[in-house]
Amino acid sequence: MNRLLVGLCLLVSLPLMAQQRDFIGRTELLFCGGGMNYIGDLNNQSVFGRVHAAYGFGMRCHLDNRWALTGRVNKGEISGGDPDWIELRNLSFRSEIFEVSVVGEFSFWPYGQGSIDHQWTPYIFGGLGLFHFNPMAHYAVGNGDEVWVELQPLHTEGQGTVQYPDRKPYTLTQLCMPFGIGFRWRLGKTFSLSAEYGFRKTWTDYIDDVSTTYVGADLLTESSPDGALAAILADRSFEVRDGYVNAVGIKRGDDSLDDMYSYFHISLGVSLETLLGWMRPKRCKL
Repeated sequence: MNRLLVGLCLLVSLPLMAQQRDFIGRTELLFCGGGMNYIGDLNNQSVFGRVHAAYGFGMRCHLDNRWALTGRVNKGEISGGDPDWIELRNLSFRSEIFEVSVVGEFSFWPYGQGSIDHQWTPYIFGGLGLFHFNPMAHYAVGNGDEVWVELQPLHTEGQGTVQYPDRKPYTLTQLCMPFGIGFRWRLGKTFSLSAEYGFRKTWTDYIDDVSTTYVGADLLTESSPDGALAAILADRSFEVRDGYVNAVGIKRGDDSLDDMYSYFHISLGVSLETLLGWMRPKRCKL
């Protein structure tokens, strides 16, 4: 009976040991650095805008010499406006972005485990992720100090009010769809280098807290304890033209297009074979 149990354990463990060996040999850790850029109402939907530093780390597993699966965690910052491309609107924001994503990658030329023909290849990628954002505006308070104010709790476009039942408060954590192109090089058995540029398709128009129309200072002032501050930050035209106020219903943003952001980076890949090779099961010599 004991020999039978030992035999069964060996039969079960052998495939797991083989999978572990295979996984370690095909996987690399990624360390990334680059920049993020916002695309939305406060830069006229321009692909090229203000770029801020971004960084991340992840893990890539080569499924074969064409396909790879990559999981990554990224953090960066985006901003827009200040000065706004529509001068009289005078809106601006900044927001940190925290993103977790999983993407599939397809290499145009054979690359990966067992491939010796190509030490470099272009590739495309696409997948799904979650990102967290929190738009903030710069504001000078009465004593002369300058602070950054979180905009989402202020409901600057009347979200959650009886007068605008179709405008719901937006959530700060939402889905995104990463997609783009890249290029990678093999640097021996241990290291690889990747350069990548990709967009993040989102399903929100409020990354910049701007989407629809002005709702009026009276409504915002009466809707919450912070209503006076909401009214000031919702319509800052008076800072450009003294006494100017936008009428209720005038377009504040374009809700026909959702906001996006892009991320470009260079990644250094380090093989798990090098880092964790000591964990591989040892073969017994008979």
